[in-house]
Amino acid sequence: MYIAGKVRERDAPICGRFSMSTVEMLQYKEKLISPQEAAALVKSGNTLFFGEFVLFPEACDAAIAERVQELRDVKILSTAFTRVPKVVQTDPNKEHFLLHDSHFTLISRKLAEKGLCYYAPMTYHMAPRAMRKYSDFDVAYITTGEMDPKGYFNFGLANSVTSAALTKAAKIVVEVNTNVPYCLGGNQESIHVSRVDYIVEGGNSPLPEIPSAVPSDVDRKIAEHIMKEIEDGCCIQLGIGGLPNVIGEMIASSDLKDLGVHTEMLVDSSVDLYEAGKITGKYKNIDKYKMTYTFALGSNRLYEFINHNPTCASYPVNYVNDPRIIGLNDKMIAVNNAMEVDLFSQVSSESVGTVHKTGTGGQLDFIFGAFGSHGGKGIIALSSTRKDRDGNPVSRIVPAFQPGTIVTVPRSIVHYVATEYGIAQLKMKSTWQRAEALIAIAHPDFRDELIKKAEEMNIWVKSNKIAP
Repeated sequence: MYIAGKVRERDAPICGRFSMSTVEMLQYKEKLISPQEAAALVKSGNTLFFGEFVLFPEACDAAIAERVQELRDVKILSTAFTRVPKVVQTDPNKEHFLLHDSHFTLISRKLAEKGLCYYAPMTYHMAPRAMRKYSDFDVAYITTGEMDPKGYFNFGLANSVTSAALTKAAKIVVEVNTNVPYCLGGNQESIHVSRVDYIVEGGNSPLPEIPSAVPSDVDRKIAEHIMKEIEDGCCIQLGIGGLPNVIGEMIASSDLKDLGVHTEMLVDSSVDLYEAGKITGKYKNIDKYKMTYTFALGSNRLYEFINHNPTCASYPVNYVNDPRIIGLNDKMIAVNNAMEVDLFSQVSSESVGTVHKTGTGGQLDFIFGAFGSHGGKGIIALSSTRKDRDGNPVSRIVPAFQPGTIVTVPRSIVHYVATEYGIAQLKMKSTWQRAEALIAIAHPDFRDELIKKAEEMNIWVKSNKIAP
């Protein structure tokens, strides 16, 4: 109830602790519905968008799952499921719901093995434009933090493609989770209550945390080679995993200074580097002094660091990952993992044969963009070997990919490749020179066989010599 233009405190919704105008408060209360009412918006044959990464619309998902027997042919798109959706748990035979993920996580992969989730191939920086051109959503369900004093719901840890998806949604439902940090932009990092159709106050579950991977000895050896390519004033992009973590450790304990950050994913190692005084952004040409990113994934320490922190700038992925934007910062160092590299210098980071592991993500964007940067270097990193199903070592540098293997970075784009045995720069090298450089950083146990296969494939000249 409203008295003299003010809201009684006992009637205030979740955002009531803020001082805000009566207009926004009125809109909030008028649009506030239960999860079951939000789920009632879904009709058979609909296409839905679910919030990205850790910002999964948990309460709305559970309510939609309750209607499983009423619905047919409901398609759901998201980016990187970090929870197993209730809609799948209630529909193990995919008779009612079908998931699509534009970047596979371990959860998505396990679901895909059961035929419950399909990958939507995407070059990440193109995703918002592709979505605006070719997608339509009947309902978008996104998770945000609580409404701010100006009536905005902040997208929090996942700017990414969310703003694009909302422009193509017939109905927009915001599920509020008070644990979501407020992530400053940038641009298009928030949506005003006037653009929202309905609001659901969720259960405020803690956000999923991604534990830091423990670096291996091999990771440390690879990192030592990559560290030689980093100098004062570089702008860096590091992903998640043991190798990026150990690179972060080495930078933190080095003499490097005045580094910048321009990365698709902000992770805990970025916090470590900032607190160690290594990141200033002083020499960035764009977003100067800012740590630029499109989504964040890690621990609560990272989430607390980002919250209301003007050092961090959240942007949609069509800005962060655009190779033209990436290239505007000098000395861009982009480090990305791969599964295999063949002797033609093609890079596979998504599958081994037809066994799908993950998505394209921003790897191609950053390898392309780093090359366009003055002094920039796009580095593909991988251990020289892996274990097969029987526990035997096999080379990750292979003569040719198995049939069905997905090429993530074509040979015309690849720049540097690093293993624990060294780092190879491949630009302006012929096919045999590339093969030579890659064999030189392969595991010594496999080099002779790789030379033999290179000769058979006619990309190696027998008279050529290679260091053992």
